[in-house]
Amino acid sequence: MSQKFQNKYRISSARLQNWDYGANGAYFITICTQNREHFFGEIVETQFIASELGILAEKFWLEIPEHFPYVELGNFVIMPNHVHGILIIDKNASVSECEFVVETRLIASLPMPIPETTNKTGGFAGNKTPMLQDNISRIIRWYKGRCSFEMRKMHADFGWQSRFHDHIIRNEKSFETIQNYIEKNPMNWNEDKFCGK
Repeated sequence: MSQKFQNKYRISSARLQNWDYGANGAYFITICTQNREHFFGEIVETQFIASELGILAEKFWLEIPEHFPYVELGNFVIMPNHVHGILIIDKNASVSECEFVVETRLIASLPMPIPETTNKTGGFAGNKTPMLQDNISRIIRWYKGRCSFEMRKMHADFGWQSRFHDHIIRNEKSFETIQNYIEKNPMNWNEDKFCGK
């Protein structure tokens, strides 16, 4: 459903309205390439063969915990036109004697000590701006931006869909089911709804 904001139509968010996407928990994420183009490689006899862009997609996914120390990676898979992965947020595990905040602008990351009083503001949303919070949106923005910057050096037409799919994993059974789904994704490529056939 479209809503008006500042006299422009926008699509309603697919995010769960009352959920804090920076809360500790496990999140199943799917990010698709623009028009579901097969930038990342191909499936050959149930095996994923990565292209140069697919290798970069994996490399930067593995780097997520380096930039966001409160994140652990669950299973993930790079597919021809999308990435599936589980991100586990555990902010309790990332607290140390000398805390650092990582300011990220697409590709540049510099660790800076947290000041005594942090007064973050951003646009019309003020402190509620998602990009100033340690949450899933900020992580995915960094990942997509980092990939885009490097991948466009090799393939100028590379792009992502503007949104991403997320699912909050609420129990151990669901976690195991999704872990298995991700692991078997290349074998089930022909039945995958993201296949883009």
